[in-house]
Parts: sequence; structure tokens; C-alpha cells
Amino acid sequence: MDTVIGDLTAGGRRTRAAVWTGTGVDLREVAVPDLDIGELLVRVDLATVCGSDLHTVSGRRPAPCPSVLGHEAVGRVVGSGQRVVWGVTVACGRCDRCESGRTAKCRNVRKVGHERYDGSWPLSGGYAQHIVLPAGSCVVPVPEIVPDTVAAPAACATATVMAALEQAGDLDGRRVLICGAGMLGVTATAACAVAGARVWVTDPDPVRMEIAERFGGRPDDGAAVDIAIDFSGSSVAVARCLDRLDVGGVLVLAGSVTPGPAVPLDPEAVVRRWLTVTGVHNYEPRHLEQAVRFLAETVGIYPWDEVVGEPVGLDGLAEALVPPAAGLLRAAVAP
Repeated sequence: MDTVIGDLTAGGRRTRAAVWTGTGVDLREVAVPDLDIGELLVRVDLATVCGSDLHTVSGRRPAPCPSVLGHEAVGRVVGSGQRVVWGVTVACGRCDRCESGRTAKCRNVRKVGHERYDGSWPLSGGYAQHIVLPAGSCVVPVPEIVPDTVAAPAACATATVMAALEQAGDLDGRRVLICGAGMLGVTATAACAVAGARVWVTDPDPVRMEIAERFGGRPDDGAAVDIAIDFSGSSVAVARCLDRLDVGGVLVLAGSVTPGPAVPLDPEAVVRRWLTVTGVHNYEPRHLEQAVRFLAETVGIYPWDEVVGEPVGLDGLAEALVPPAAGLLRAAVAP
């Protein structure tokens, strides 16, 4: 008879995973592989559903299939019990991009929740009872004061915001426009407000605008700004951001992750107004560390847990892979 070690079965250890097949979710009992040197096995306590997973299942975003999706999660390391979140990207550490400090764009990058289930890393996503973290993964401890529903988005939404704000520069006393009041936009709103900025937010959804106001934002008034950060991915919104920048202004693009219409750019305006336009995709390990620290510092200030839905089990994942209900920014899964 098999014996039980923690929540894994020894003598042929098994766990459960929700495998995206391209047409639906298939719950499978999965073998837990023997760990190589440097690898960690983590029990997933809670995962949140990022918009990119919704794009995958709706066919708007190409992704490896079959796969275990889910890249925003929090859990405990099997063996030590350490509560952690982990980065989306796993870099090789050897290529020219890694050596230049851009590990997020590693030439050999592997990504949590983006790998084939029938490949070399089957337990790669958060929609499973356990995940295997390869050697070289960014793993950050999470204080117990941060609830699971608050901690899980750190691994994508919050860390990406930290990377975007790094590109924006000093925020204290600055006029900031946030385009898009999804999870990233609302998180950026709170982070900018904490840093001393005056923050305006624009989003066509009135419910999301109400949420943004609870996190330190105010409705856009159309005035000039020092910094604009776009999380919407809308070419129309990006063009409007450019028009709104005052002299010396900075535009950070973080939402344009799928092809869209080109945005006209007047080189003379960039030169004469001394503008900066930059982009952010994924993030570096330091940004995940900053994300956890920021959430720990603001968990009592902003209602983070109110924008994440009541968790469902793995058997309810299919119902969670849809846009969240009004008033929520994330669905949640408790494997």
C-alpha cells in the first residue's frame, strides 16, 4: 500500500493538475517527477487568473498546448514549508541578454504556465496542486500578513507594475495618467499614489473606474501629465497618452502585448518636447521582490482582497477562465 508524505503519495508520487487541451480543461492525476539539483517542489495554495490566460483560452493568444496554465500563484515549498511566490520567467543566465541584465528576455527563456504538458516540464503552471520550479527560478518569501488572494498576483501583475514604474522614473509630486483599470492599472494607481504622485485614471468601464478611485486614483481631467503608463493595449489610448505628455514627459507601454494598429509618432514633437517612450515586457527578479514588499506595506491600506473572487477548486477552473464578474479584477483557484 502507498504511504502518504504530506499531501503526496509516496512510492509513485501523484498530484492533480488541470491541463488545458485547446478545447477545455482536463483534470489529470499527474506523476511527480524526481527533482534535479536546484529544483523545488511547491504545493500551490492559491492561483489567480491573469488576463493572458483568458486570451489563451479564447484563442486570442497563441500558447503551447496541452499545458498547465497559471502563472500568478502562491504556495509552500514541500519539505521546508516556506511560503513563497515565484517569477514568471526562468532564464538561462548565460546568454548575452542575461549577461546584460535583461533576464526577462533571455534567449532560452522558459515561462511558468506557458510550457507544454507533454514536454520536459509538465508541472509548470499554477493550476495544479503542485508545481516544479526549475533551478534558477526567482523565488521570493511571502510574509504571513499578506493573504493568499493578495500575494498571488505579485507574480505577474504587481511585479510587472514595479518594472513599469522603474521605467517611469521619480514619481513624487508628478502628474501621472494610468490608462486601463484592470489589475495592473489599479495596482499602478496605488503604487503611484503611495510614491507621492497625483494619479488620474481612464477606463471605459465605470465599475473599474470606481475600483481605481478606491486605490488612490481620480477620473481623468484631460490635462497635461508628466508620466503616462498604458496597460490597456489600445492603440487609440497610446496615441492619446502621447498627446497628453508635457515637456520632458515619459510614456511607458506595458499593455501592448498583441499586434494592433500602428500609432502615429511625430518625431519633431518628440524632439521639441523632449519626450521618452519606452516599453516593458515581463520583469526582473528585483521587481518581484519589490512587489511582495509593496503588498506587505499596503495590505492594510488598500482593499486588495476585495478585487479577487472567491476561490474555486480545480474542478471549477473552467468556470474561472472567463472575464471576472463586475467589481472583481481576478478570479481565483485553490487547487
